[in-house]
Amino acid sequence: MTKRRSQHWFGGLGKDAFIHRSWMKNNGLPDDAFDGRPVIGICNTFSDFTPCHAHFRGLVEHIKAGVLEAGGLPLEFPVFSCGESNLRPTAMLFRNLASMDVEEAIRGNPMDGVVLMAGCDKTTPSLLMGAASCDLPTIVISGGPMLNGHFRGEEIGSGTDVWKFSEDVRAGLMSAQDFAGAESAMSRSPGHCMTMGTASTMASMVEALGMALPGNAAWPAVDARRNRLARLTGRRIVEMVEEDLRPSAVLGRDAFANAIRVNGAIGGSTNAVVHLLAIAGRVGTELTLDDWDRLGRDVPTILDLMPSGRFLMEDFCYAGGLPAVMKEIADLLRLDALTVTGKSVGENIADARNDNSEVIRPRDRALTAQGGIAVLRGNLAPDGAVIKPSAASPELMKHRGRAVVFEDIDDYKARVDHPALDIDETCVMVLKNCGPKGYPGMAEVGNMALPQKLLKKGVRDMVRISDARMSGTAFGTVVLHAAPEAAIGGPLALVSTGDMIEIDVEARRLHLDVTEAELARRRAAWAAPKPAMAGGYQSLYVERVLQADRGADLDFLVGCRGHAIPRESH
Repeated sequence: MTKRRSQHWFGGLGKDAFIHRSWMKNNGLPDDAFDGRPVIGICNTFSDFTPCHAHFRGLVEHIKAGVLEAGGLPLEFPVFSCGESNLRPTAMLFRNLASMDVEEAIRGNPMDGVVLMAGCDKTTPSLLMGAASCDLPTIVISGGPMLNGHFRGEEIGSGTDVWKFSEDVRAGLMSAQDFAGAESAMSRSPGHCMTMGTASTMASMVEALGMALPGNAAWPAVDARRNRLARLTGRRIVEMVEEDLRPSAVLGRDAFANAIRVNGAIGGSTNAVVHLLAIAGRVGTELTLDDWDRLGRDVPTILDLMPSGRFLMEDFCYAGGLPAVMKEIADLLRLDALTVTGKSVGENIADARNDNSEVIRPRDRALTAQGGIAVLRGNLAPDGAVIKPSAASPELMKHRGRAVVFEDIDDYKARVDHPALDIDETCVMVLKNCGPKGYPGMAEVGNMALPQKLLKKGVRDMVRISDARMSGTAFGTVVLHAAPEAAIGGPLALVSTGDMIEIDVEARRLHLDVTEAELARRRAAWAAPKPAMAGGYQSLYVERVLQADRGADLDFLVGCRGHAIPRESH
């Protein structure tokens, strides 16, 4: 039998093994805890600043119980927690930092396998990115969504209804008192957003990738079956160590193809694009924006869930969850792809059933015949931009309009509601300098709220273009991730108010109707914006971050560095 990785710390009679065992024994561990049984690291992203993870202290106990039942030794460790709702300037700025924390914690500690406790938007990709760069046996358990929100006799969804209610208040259609009441009614249990926002999308992505047990995406955080899934996850990681089943064996081209197609079927977040690109980069699997467009283009959106549809994650769970969706589109999937269960995708979903055809629609009643993420290109975004057709207005999918430009988020906030702003519903709102380097961190500000004077006219959607991201809970005809970004002199930086812009989603075209000579003149006069902060992590991030079409990872983090550390610590 090959010597376990943890035995390089705990095995033998030398001074170093004495030190490692002795200090660990102050937790009450008996001698036989170090007899060669698998040591399982449990990567816990609990934080009081991350409300999506409020229940993780309880959930981890079920994982530990499962590890113990299977004969392993569970050891919990904390890492940076990327809470979406509180972190400024944006949680995305810290996704890569958290991945560094995860990678070095895994590599530097005596563990044989890893359970990743994820939930809020950036925790799932950051944990998986870090673990993929180490390539120890790894499995993900998501924290699960909140229960459905309820307000004034209607179900309301986190994020999605925030954007709706906020615009209703600004339009004078909703009172401040009702707005405050909805605030308390929306988040009524632990868990992440119960719409198909980024958190639910990424929980679905890890299940579709094969990195989590079937059912991971949809069980509510407070459902006892989430705890049971955690216990089974703890058992399974011990078996994975015995099998030496690693991320590199699961996260191949087929896994990413499956995830892209599942994302189209569920109406998943545009944020999945940058996250899956970054994860693929860590494990060494080739994945591009063109793969997103090619693989997802003809996938129907069959999950009728906010923001694209009507229902919420609790309804999705009781309808059959992600296995039921995957079975509905089984002919589009690579069913032979290996998963952390040790079985194939096809085997995992063989017995899945759809118990509510209103929530998970048959393909002949799809919510959107062609869902997925559309990748647009043209002289305004030569390296690509993305749009989510299932959340957009059909009548705006082909549009020509006059640009109204905001130089950055502060300019937008200062002018958007000014009565003198020259704008109507046919215009195209353009926001610059909100990409990876420009914000920094590529914040979720791309779904710009519409000008108040247009809201009062009843306008609820316009074409919006930026190098930013938007929340997965958001909706509208919003073009995002324009690359190269404005802050490095991409074409977006050269747009002026009054320019005509054409968008044609079917033709995958995004065009700025300005001559090359005029663009050259503007480029000669352009000056890069000053960074928001000098020194510290932000300076490192701005210096080394890749563009959105490459996953916005830091350039020196791409790739798998393995888990070997031959040198001792004493």
